[in-house]
Amino acid sequence: MDETFTLSALALGVLALLPAARRRLQLSRAKHRSLAGHSRMAKRLARWVPGYAYDEDEFFAVDGAPDDVAAARRAALRRLGAEFDRRFAKTLAATETARETIPDLRFTGRYRVPFQFSPVLREHLRVGALLQASAGVQVEDLDGNRFYDLTGSYGVNLLGNDAYKVCIAEAVVTAQDLGPVLGAYHPCVLEVLQSLKAISGQDEVSFHMSGTEAVMQAVRLARYHTRKKRLVRFAGAYHGWWEDVQPGPGNPLPPRETFTLQDMAERSLQVLRTRRDIACVLVNPLQALHPNANAPGDSGLIDGSRRAGFDRAAYTAWLQALRQVCTERGIVLIFDEIFVGFRLAPGGAQQYFGVKADLVTYGKTLGGGLPVGVVCGRADLMKRYREDHPADICFARGTFNAHPYVVAAMAAFLKRLQSPEVQALYEGLDERWNGRAQRFNDALAQAGMPVRVANISSIWTVLYTQPGRYHWMLQFYLRKHGLALSWVGTGRLIFSLNYGEAEFEAVLERFVAACEEMRADGWWWTAPQLTAKAIRRSVFREMLARKF
Repeated sequence: MDETFTLSALALGVLALLPAARRRLQLSRAKHRSLAGHSRMAKRLARWVPGYAYDEDEFFAVDGAPDDVAAARRAALRRLGAEFDRRFAKTLAATETARETIPDLRFTGRYRVPFQFSPVLREHLRVGALLQASAGVQVEDLDGNRFYDLTGSYGVNLLGNDAYKVCIAEAVVTAQDLGPVLGAYHPCVLEVLQSLKAISGQDEVSFHMSGTEAVMQAVRLARYHTRKKRLVRFAGAYHGWWEDVQPGPGNPLPPRETFTLQDMAERSLQVLRTRRDIACVLVNPLQALHPNANAPGDSGLIDGSRRAGFDRAAYTAWLQALRQVCTERGIVLIFDEIFVGFRLAPGGAQQYFGVKADLVTYGKTLGGGLPVGVVCGRADLMKRYREDHPADICFARGTFNAHPYVVAAMAAFLKRLQSPEVQALYEGLDERWNGRAQRFNDALAQAGMPVRVANISSIWTVLYTQPGRYHWMLQFYLRKHGLALSWVGTGRLIFSLNYGEAEFEAVLERFVAACEEMRADGWWWTAPQLTAKAIRRSVFREMLARKF
């Protein structure tokens, strides 16, 4: 009797565990297979990777280059460094002074290239970080050098820097009588609300001080109203620097309530269909350019490989499937349009892909050149309190939320966005920028360069058609030829929409010239047997040797 009872209880216990085990297996299979999907493992690996650097001899021939190629590279780096020191003297001096106090500059300076190359490179080639003017599609450093701007100000610069100067000037005039009086709203907020509701198709709007804060609040509201805690994001997507959305290296603590799943995968949809603890799904539409891959940066060009490519139909189908599952399961679908908002279409990614989210976040360009974050959403999700439980609230305020000057700059931007001349920029937008990308690739192929570009509208990334250890050097040759890039180098080129044909042709000519010079200096020499896999294995063996 006792034995029978024990066996029955054991069998019931096993049966009870089966659904949980099945869910766990299902989740494990849906997670992205890279370290991006396994934040704790990524943290362990980050702590394991030893710090080491190539000496000068290794720096120029780590790929097995013959002596003459290594010598050419050595001479090229010294020549490039001397030219930078001469042409950018004031800018470099000011940057060095600022770097002593600004840790951000020390960080970006170290991580422009793979860390093994960084010390020698920084010794011989210094890069400035200060600008004093902008006009048209160009920016100017402290020495009077002018560069075609491909930084996009990290997404802010949609309409061209001159447009934002006007927005800010108009905002000063609009808000100057009230000044920086906080708490109350400037009356121009009414125009902003009307425009944002029309653009987003949502019921209500809340203001924040940054894109990161806007996403934090959207997730917080989703958890509050669903009474669930889990957040789903997709591998590679960036949603700000806060803990719950930044798995792996860069975050001192791994996210505790976050699942990082595969983009565009049926397994991920199945997790959403079967789990009962998921509050929301975060989507950054920029991932359409590089699904399941991190934001590209030259510091990650260890073997020269980078994947990117935009399939609008496929990504639209994915978002539609995601929308359906979230609707069926009561999961809040959040579009994080901080970066792409208004760049793909006047109504943002919702309009471009034809999929409506439950909450949408905007930032960057929306502030008319000033910092801002905004959440737009359904009325039931935007509510901060419960009528039947008055002490149960979802608090979110910030001292500078709805700052009068920022709101006035938003009003100026939104008015400009609806103007006929700006609306005309959206006519044939994809065709225009896809055509330009094709011309870029044709010119690079004709010149015999191992370089191509992939794009989603005016957001581009540079790809390399052969393995190599030195593709990250291209960013410095581009700078020499008058092209300004952000600190991630060739990983992201962002064109403002006011680029005309003449300006675009100038960028293309300079880009090809930079590639030709880089080839002539030996950086694209490669052994016939060298493969990306062989490079990765070589680097791993280096790490093992340095570690043990």
